[in-house]
Amino acid sequence: MAEADVAVGIVLGSASDWEAVEPAAALLKEWDIGVEVTVASAHRSPTRVEAYAREAAARGLKVIIAVAGSAAHLAGVIASHTTLPVIGVPIPSSDLKGLDSLLATVQMPAGVPVATMALGAAGARNAAIFAAQILALSDTRLAARLHRFKEELEESVRRQTEKIPPAYRGQ
Repeated sequence: MAEADVAVGIVLGSASDWEAVEPAAALLKEWDIGVEVTVASAHRSPTRVEAYAREAAARGLKVIIAVAGSAAHLAGVIASHTTLPVIGVPIPSSDLKGLDSLLATVQMPAGVPVATMALGAAGARNAAIFAAQILALSDTRLAARLHRFKEELEESVRRQTEKIPPAYRGQ
C-alpha cells in the first residue's frame, strides 16, 4: 500500500498488544481504509513516538490510534505532538487489570484531547469504527459503508431474539 493511501496509523506500545488490535486493523482494511501499524513506547522510545506524531499529518495520516497498557501514556504523548485526532485504547496488561491503563489514557490535561475507548479488543474495534466515522465526514462512500454496518449490527441483534423461546418473545 502506498504511503499516500494510509489514513489511519496504529501505534502499539508493545508488540504484545497486536493480538487485541489485529481484528480492528483487519476491519479497517475490509472497509478499504489504509492502515499502518508500528510499535513505539512512550517510555522506552520517546523520540520515536515524538517523530511519528510530528510527521504523521505530513505523511497523509488523518487519525492515530494509540494502544498501550500499564502506565499508558502513549496516546497523550502522541496527542501532545500532533493536531490529528488521537484515539486511545487502554490494554489490560498489568496486575491492576487495565485500571491503570484506562486512567492513564483517559485523564488528559486540558488542551491535549484523547478520545478514549474501552479496554482491550472491544476498545480496539471501537477505535477502528470511530476512526472510520471521523474519515466518513469527508468520504460519502465510507459514510454509506458505516450506515450499512449499523444496519447489519441492528439486524444481528434482532436475530438474537430468535434464540428466545417463542412463549417469551417480545418485540
